[in-house]
Amino acid sequence: MNEKTPTSSPFICGLDATLHVIGGKWKPLILYFLAGGSLRYGELKRSVHGVSHKMLIQQLKMLERDGVVARTDHGEIPPRVDYALTPLGHSLCEALRPLCSWGDQHTEMISDMIEKREEQEKA
Repeated sequence: MNEKTPTSSPFICGLDATLHVIGGKWKPLILYFLAGGSLRYGELKRSVHGVSHKMLIQQLKMLERDGVVARTDHGEIPPRVDYALTPLGHSLCEALRPLCSWGDQHTEMISDMIEKREEQEKA
């Protein structure tokens, strides 16, 4: 886990590189939902609860720029655009799968922890 990267790399380590691609609140959730298959913009927006239109578009553009998500514009009226994972995106989702499992296994404990933290902040 403490493998050194070549000095020519702009990243401290592999985790730093990964976080560069998936950093932020919305990108991991976008990847999670796209792991199930390609989605149209509206489907993705409904799946990622709470994300604004502006933020979703921004995050999708960044994921597309980084080669993780592919955007397909079907050139139709009304517009039909699909988003899907690239092979790089699929490999990234495989790496994130253990984090999803960890979250599933500890959801109740995490919920309790958040509730206690919010109570302490109110006091």
